[in-house]
Amino acid sequence: MSHRKFEAPRHGHLGFLPKKRTKHHFGRIRSFPRDDSSKPCHLTAFRAYKAGMTHVVRGVDRPGALMHKKEVVDAVTVLETPPMVVVGVVGYVETPRGLRTLTTVFAEHLSEEYKRRCYKNWYASKRKAYTKYAKKYENGGVEIEAELSRIKKFASVVRVITHSQVKKLNLRIKKAHIMEVQINGGDVAAKVDFAKSLFEKEVTVDSVFAKDENLDVIGVTKGGGYEGVTTRWGVTRLPRKTHRGLRKVACIGSWHPARVSSTVPRAGQNGYHHRTELNKKVYRIGKAGDNSSCQTEADLTVKSITPMGGFPHYGEIREDWVMVKGAVVGVKKRPLILRKSLMNHSSRKHLENIDLKFIDTSSKMGHGRFQTAEEKAKFLGPLASKAN
Repeated sequence: MSHRKFEAPRHGHLGFLPKKRTKHHFGRIRSFPRDDSSKPCHLTAFRAYKAGMTHVVRGVDRPGALMHKKEVVDAVTVLETPPMVVVGVVGYVETPRGLRTLTTVFAEHLSEEYKRRCYKNWYASKRKAYTKYAKKYENGGVEIEAELSRIKKFASVVRVITHSQVKKLNLRIKKAHIMEVQINGGDVAAKVDFAKSLFEKEVTVDSVFAKDENLDVIGVTKGGGYEGVTTRWGVTRLPRKTHRGLRKVACIGSWHPARVSSTVPRAGQNGYHHRTELNKKVYRIGKAGDNSSCQTEADLTVKSITPMGGFPHYGEIREDWVMVKGAVVGVKKRPLILRKSLMNHSSRKHLENIDLKFIDTSSKMGHGRFQTAEEKAKFLGPLASKAN
């Protein structure tokens, strides 16, 4: 018997086919927010790296809700967001077949981690990338200005080329993650001037996002390898006495048409898919080197976001960070993209102001009892191992 729309709907969503390993390993922005020329020029996305999860206690400020003026515990994800560097600007013209690249202008000085991404083997290469291009900046950069004026004259969409500073992280990688970020707001000339003013400069996450804002997280899910139909599609297990296994699809189709339909659940790759998750609320944005970034009005303990013993499989957070509600896709250390929301929010849930009462920094290795090393030392007293 097939599925029925309401009594027994089909297992698995067909909108995510084909379920195969993505080729966009670092995330890909498929669409940017709609441009509004009445607003000032601003960037619409940022690169982040998943560090781990913790929990917070917060007061609910949502009139009419059951939990209004009560305290709730929320799971949160902490993302490390070292400053990005702008290294170029791209102009696009609209055509009947979509956007077409008009021209690209790069900055004069490009960092080594950006150039490393241009090479398969940096160690054995001659490292000549962009050496000839940099000569265009001699004699006052006439060619560069001509290309920028072309973008101002013909382009309708302006995006900057940015790269992350992976050397600031402890991820044992040296190649920067490069991505284009669209500039929204202002007219095209203002966009190009804004992009040029950012050349070779660091852009921090708090210049793109703010607390209580809703953002979208783009990334690649945790890989699960080759899985059977029960795990991959959620089909029902067959009765215990079933011959030749029970974690199967009982009937994979009728005799005719004499083919297996693409809508029938089959075993195969599960996980490592590209996904975009909408409307993640920003609970807090922390700055690098701030040892009291987890203080609240109710909890005055001086502590930073890194839990005792560090985040498992990640380590310590030394750069800027963003705390978002709930879980995000991917494993620890996964490069993610934070994008400004595509929609205009009106619901109370999305417009709520977040009032954090407590941020947990106990060890994530086991049943953490202490928030800080000082609290642990105070509780345990003088230790024999430290006596010498």
